[in-house]
Amino acid sequence: MACIVEETERSDESNETQIALLSGVPDDISKSCLARVPREYHMAMKCVSRRWRDFVCSDELCDYRNKFNLGESWIYALCRDISGGVFLHMLNPFSSRRSWKRIHEYPYIPMREGMGFAALGKRLFVLGGCGWLEDATDEVYCYDAAMNTWCDVVPPLSTKRCYFASETLDGKIMAIGGLGLNPNAKRTWDIYDPLTRTCKSCSDVNIVPEIEDSFVMDGRIYIRGGGGGSSSAVYSASSGIWERMDDDMASGWRGPAVVVADDLYVLDQTFGATLTMWCKETRMWIRIGKLSQLVMKQPCRLVSVGNSIFVIGKDCSTVVIDVENVRKTTMNGVMVCSSIPKTWDDDIDVISCKSVAI
Repeated sequence: MACIVEETERSDESNETQIALLSGVPDDISKSCLARVPREYHMAMKCVSRRWRDFVCSDELCDYRNKFNLGESWIYALCRDISGGVFLHMLNPFSSRRSWKRIHEYPYIPMREGMGFAALGKRLFVLGGCGWLEDATDEVYCYDAAMNTWCDVVPPLSTKRCYFASETLDGKIMAIGGLGLNPNAKRTWDIYDPLTRTCKSCSDVNIVPEIEDSFVMDGRIYIRGGGGGSSSAVYSASSGIWERMDDDMASGWRGPAVVVADDLYVLDQTFGATLTMWCKETRMWIRIGKLSQLVMKQPCRLVSVGNSIFVIGKDCSTVVIDVENVRKTTMNGVMVCSSIPKTWDDDIDVISCKSVAI
């Protein structure tokens, strides 16, 4: 009887794969039409049929939308609540009613700190970390934003580490520096390739300790330690080595950084919150303006979507800065921005933020 049921299920699946996505329309044209449906309707599209669901969740749809500039970037914040639990919040910046929503389905991640957070394609990766009763780990979890599911990733990191930088470059995830069971972990970095499921460990004495922030610009990874300008380094994929960062550029990197349209912005939180921009032509830092402390709580994280910077503070209190118009809308040195208030009463800390374009 079990064999008959199994054969019937396989037959149903085979028959469904032969059904056109849109009746009477070739699949290549159907896919082009479905790819133009706004992302907020993808959840409903997955309920139409198994073929629609598989296409909506596929890398093919994601690649097509991004290739033809149809991709929509949603923001994901890795957060920790007062009990120490780790989870994700999601924001659709294109919605008419912008608000943060908690993603309830997440794996059992112990109450860890110092985890890495990276985005690659339509997937988010949570890497490493440690806890009060747990040493640094090499575990990797993956969240597929299109499928809205979590899964464990094999293989793990080459090096067990926590409190490290994580960035993506050339389709690979870099887990850089930090602390680990190996005392030399702070001078190493792992190159993690989810496509080939391989992880390679490398070392370089120029990697700075106690990394506080990182960003990617012009095909290079920049990292900043806690020692100011002298504790910054840059990695070039072409050379495969780390070098000391330019002093002029490093001197103004005093807070979280984000790249918008190839321009680097930094939120200096030393006294209040001041946004500055690195000018490549003059090699100087330009002051843009200050943020009001009434609409968001420090410390803040930065993420960019299009020409806007999303400043995400404690409890996911959010300020949106339009970098194209911000200088025109500054009053008495304070930037005029839109804000997205939190919609819950719990206290949460934002560990890191990334955007995923689908």
